[in-house]
Amino acid sequence: MPIYPAGSLNTAALTAPDLYIQIQPPKTRYINGVATDILGIVGVADWGPVGAATLIGSPGDASQQFGTQVVRKYDLCTAIAVSIQGGASNIRAVRVTDGTDTAATSALKDTAAATGATLTARYTGTLGNQLSATLSAGSAAASWKLIISLPGIAPEVFDNIIGSGLALWTNIVSAVNNGQSGIRGPSQLVVATVGATTLAPVALGQTVVFAAGTSGNTTITDAVLIGVDGVTGATRKGMYALRGSGAQVANLVDVTDGTQWPTMLTYGLSEGCYMISQGAAGASYVTVSSALTTAGCDSYALKVMVGDWVYWQDQVNGQQRMIAPATFAAAKIASQSPNQSALNKPITNAVSTQRNLTQQPYSIPEIGAINTARLDVITNPCPGGSYFGHRSGLNCSSNAAVNGDNYTRMTNFIALTLAASFGGTIGRLQTPDVRRETKSTMESFLQTLVDQGMIGDVNGGPAFSVQLDKANNPDARVALGYMQADVQVKYLSVIRYFLVNLEGGQAVSIVASATPRT
Repeated sequence: MPIYPAGSLNTAALTAPDLYIQIQPPKTRYINGVATDILGIVGVADWGPVGAATLIGSPGDASQQFGTQVVRKYDLCTAIAVSIQGGASNIRAVRVTDGTDTAATSALKDTAAATGATLTARYTGTLGNQLSATLSAGSAAASWKLIISLPGIAPEVFDNIIGSGLALWTNIVSAVNNGQSGIRGPSQLVVATVGATTLAPVALGQTVVFAAGTSGNTTITDAVLIGVDGVTGATRKGMYALRGSGAQVANLVDVTDGTQWPTMLTYGLSEGCYMISQGAAGASYVTVSSALTTAGCDSYALKVMVGDWVYWQDQVNGQQRMIAPATFAAAKIASQSPNQSALNKPITNAVSTQRNLTQQPYSIPEIGAINTARLDVITNPCPGGSYFGHRSGLNCSSNAAVNGDNYTRMTNFIALTLAASFGGTIGRLQTPDVRRETKSTMESFLQTLVDQGMIGDVNGGPAFSVQLDKANNPDARVALGYMQADVQVKYLSVIRYFLVNLEGGQAVSIVASATPRT
């Protein structure tokens, strides 16, 4: 009684009489939406991997991976701290440098002051200069212990390392680079290389400090954060290091150069990522609008904030700092469900803005002009009360049907989910069962969105439609290997204008209706 997965048995060419079992997959599949809360941030730091999208989920992750926040332009750790306070909890952070960064180094010496092992910081940056290593007697007899320390991070201890002469130094290097089996893993702070000495370490032990680490932050420009693309992850830098990370919202820290917006827009369209940027600090909506027009960016994939920067209380450095509004906007958008707009949503970690600090709140005509200019701004008050929040909730598209934050987010969410779920269809035979299975899977996913209140028709019409049959798959197309599904989805509308018609007075006549209106 042989058993076969469905499709692996040629049922038209059986020769041996027997019972054949074919395992059939379920006719109905269920898919889950891709994560929409992944926020990509690109900036500079004094520690951490360069050009790699690194997962950050908490302040502890940030300090361990990239160090502490510094008062400077393009600072990655500052943007991470603001974003986490703003509700972002699934961050992919990318560190950039100007190419001059170096890793701090130090050397463990033998009794003749020759190098037994060279220790090099795992990452480039000035934070590596705070590393230290102590080599002393181990817990077991005739053994050695190496302790590697970096302030703010638990020390790494490699104990009971045995051997003599060159063998001992080789074992020390192996413990650092490969870990100690069953005891601890390799060092996350340094890498080691062995010297050529055959002498023992200094008998009383030694502590060495690291030096010569540089961060490569001297000549950073907006273009460095944009970076360069490549066919492999190793050649990608800056923004392009976010490719494949799943980030659906991206913030290039403090980038204000309007000539870079078309490049950001192109990336956003290709990756299904909402790119958030802004004008320079103090730049009015007139100035930023002119830059946007000059850049020629008219698409749902880019959002540009007015140059009214936001003040934030930096607890680490003990001062109130002016932060780019895109940092707040990107965090708020990423932390929300994709069907929501940033419009009128409170931003709780904003202290003030440049305009609010001068006690010059925006007038209604100014807010209207900002909306007309396809820009957004963070200010206080908002329609919902005296709090800081967005006043347009718009992307840079001039098409009113697609210019909402929710359009960008929902379109990318649905498109990326479908792209991630139906790759397995390629290579299968186009049969009625395959069509039915694909269609029902799509409909099941979209119905889930209806049930969750993420899509729908408020007036009672259908929320979606999926067509996958002979009407849109004629024989000529099928013969060429095509299978086409036409999907329509109706998003819920964001209320932008609430009109209340008030009739009051002593002469008003009110007639009660017996049938409640809906």
